[in-house]
Amino acid sequence: MSKVRIAVAALSMSAAAFVGLVAHEGYRDKAYIPVPGDRPTLGHGSTTHADGRPVKLGDTTTPTKALARTMMDVDKFQGAMRQCVRVPLYQHEYDSLVQFAYNIGSDALCKSTLMRKLNAGDYAGACNEMTKWVYAGGRKVQGLVNRREAERKLCLGGT
Repeated sequence: MSKVRIAVAALSMSAAAFVGLVAHEGYRDKAYIPVPGDRPTLGHGSTTHADGRPVKLGDTTTPTKALARTMMDVDKFQGAMRQCVRVPLYQHEYDSLVQFAYNIGSDALCKSTLMRKLNAGDYAGACNEMTKWVYAGGRKVQGLVNRREAERKLCLGGT
C-alpha cells in the first residue's frame, strides 16, 4: 500500500478492490429486486444498462457483459468521487470509498457525514461512518453489516 496520500484525480480503483467489489455484489444473470421497494438489479448490482435504460425484471446478462457494465459503473462512481473528495487519499482509502459509493450511490456519498468528515481531514472518522449504512428497505441487513465492516477495515488500512 502507498505510504503517501495522493490527489484523488491521480487515483483509480485497484484491481484487487475491483475483485472485492464484484465478490461483494455477487452475480445474477436475471434481473431481481434485492430488497422490497428497491430497483431491479442485474449482473453485479447494476440498475441501468450501458445505454442508460433502467434494468427491468426479465432482463438478462452474461458474465462478460456484467463485468464490462460493472467497469463502466465504477468509472462513473470514480468520476463522481473526484467531484466531492477534496483531500488526498491512500489507495486503500480510495478503493474502499469507490466500493462504498458503488453500493449507496455517489449522491448519497457526496452529501454524507462521511464526506464532511473526510474533507475536514478526519480520515478515521470518515471510515467509521461506513458502518452506519447497514439498512435497506427500512431494516438492518446482515449482509450490509458484513460488507460495511470489510469496507471500513479496508478504509482504515486493513485488507
